[in-house]
Amino acid sequence: MKRILFVLAMSAAAAACGGKSSSGPTTPPEPALPTTTQAPTGPSAPAEPAPPTEEAKPAEPAPPPAPKKAVAKLEPTKKTKSKVTGTIEFTEVPDGVEVVANVEGLTPGDHGYHVHEKGDCSAPDASSAGAHFNPSQHKHGGPEAAEHHEGDFGNLTAGKDGKATKTFTMKGITLGEGETSIVGKGFIVHAKKDDLKSQPAGNAGDRVACGVIEAQ
Repeated sequence: MKRILFVLAMSAAAAACGGKSSSGPTTPPEPALPTTTQAPTGPSAPAEPAPPTEEAKPAEPAPPPAPKKAVAKLEPTKKTKSKVTGTIEFTEVPDGVEVVANVEGLTPGDHGYHVHEKGDCSAPDASSAGAHFNPSQHKHGGPEAAEHHEGDFGNLTAGKDGKATKTFTMKGITLGEGETSIVGKGFIVHAKKDDLKSQPAGNAGDRVACGVIEAQ
């Protein structure tokens, strides 16, 4: 009996060992796929430079103001029954006022012409224009004299046709504001020559034309 049990036990042990050896080797795991690497790209294009910023330009200087201008339109005085007409134009310049005279209807020869203190030509003889413009209270004289009225312009010379033209610069007067401004004053042309020395007005005779200096 014991012999039979021993044989059975050995058979069972052999069967157990045979069962273990019959199992095949374990399947090795599949190798991991290589990771996909991104193809190297070429060098990136350089970024375009930003356009240069414009430097602030200095502001352009303002244009100089237009020069001040004025004009006196001459009309004959009623008392003298003259035929004198014309214009006296004024433009302010750095060293004074440029004066451009264009007068006709004069007798041939020299005629005193002056700025007067009042812009009033209403009197028949233009006496309403008052005396020469003279804010400095100087004595009468020619425009080039060391002492003269600011209204002393000297003489116009008319030709045989009765016409006179003259352009010059008068110092000491302005067309702006202040006591030296001639705007609003009277302008007189006389019948005779201004002798540039007799006081108070050069002995220039009657006032044959008058106008008021008006700003333009």
